[in-house]
Amino acid sequence: MLRVNEYAAVVARFFSIKDKRGVTAIEYGLIAALIALAIIGGVSTIGTKLSAVFSSIAQSISS
Repeated sequence: MLRVNEYAAVVARFFSIKDKRGVTAIEYGLIAALIALAIIGGVSTIGTKLSAVFSSIAQSISS
């Protein structure tokens, strides 16, 4: 299985890219996108649980 750098090198050779700064930027962009997806997933899960906790507290206070 190819590593990300090896895959980027293969793509760069295929498209005859001499300057690999763009390829590196794409790698960092993909990493940032994966981190963002993980954060969004975690925050939405925590938000749902917090909403349930606050609803429970509100019901306790109102009774």
